[in-house]
Amino acid sequence: MTIQIIPVKIKGDIQPGDDIPALILSSNNSINDGDIIVVSQKIISKQEGRVIKLDSVIPSELSIGIASAYDKDPKLVEVILSESKRIVRMEHGVIIVETNHNFICANAGIDESNVEKGFATLLPVDPDRSAKKIRDFILQITGKNTAVIISDTFGRPFRLGQTDHAIGIAGIESIQSYEGKPDTFGKIMRVSAIAIVDELCAAAELVMGKTEKSPVAIIKNYSFESKNDSISSIIRDEKEDLFR
Repeated sequence: MTIQIIPVKIKGDIQPGDDIPALILSSNNSINDGDIIVVSQKIISKQEGRVIKLDSVIPSELSIGIASAYDKDPKLVEVILSESKRIVRMEHGVIIVETNHNFICANAGIDESNVEKGFATLLPVDPDRSAKKIRDFILQITGKNTAVIISDTFGRPFRLGQTDHAIGIAGIESIQSYEGKPDTFGKIMRVSAIAIVDELCAAAELVMGKTEKSPVAIIKNYSFESKNDSISSIIRDEKEDLFR
């Protein structure tokens, strides 16, 4: 069957405590066993109260110094540092960090878009848990076994442009390995491992967009292994990373 990716529009702005699974189910889109529900990080962060008023932040001397050198708001820099384990690199006005989730990304995933002026959204504290809560609710209400992926937009090393990546998962294996399987010429593959959750997020972004008010997409007819996996399984170990 042909894979379908269906955008789900949600009216209004998400507020803390809003019932996102209920909003998804009320969208008049049928939910079936094997569907994959991709949810934008932005609405999860808003629902979980991960929104900060920048005027309430008191920047440290370190934040003030970095902000001065890289032409940034010192209050924003302070939030970036508080959400990070370490600074990976600072160059050309960009701050690349390792977040408290072990993600390597710009500005610790903190974003001032699609939120009121003077505010910024932070990544969910535990995106896997956020995905699991949605999956469990849908299973409880509908009896349907789905997968849920929380997506966010990241830049990519050595390439221009951004793509959506998975930052939290529930009910789906993060990587599909072809190691030990023959290719089309019968040769045994040794290192092929496809990050399917990232590819599904990138595909979903094509219909979700940034301005379409469709922060959710339902992917149908894609065959995958239902598994209790974690996004940590897709993070490359530091010992295997050639660039750290």
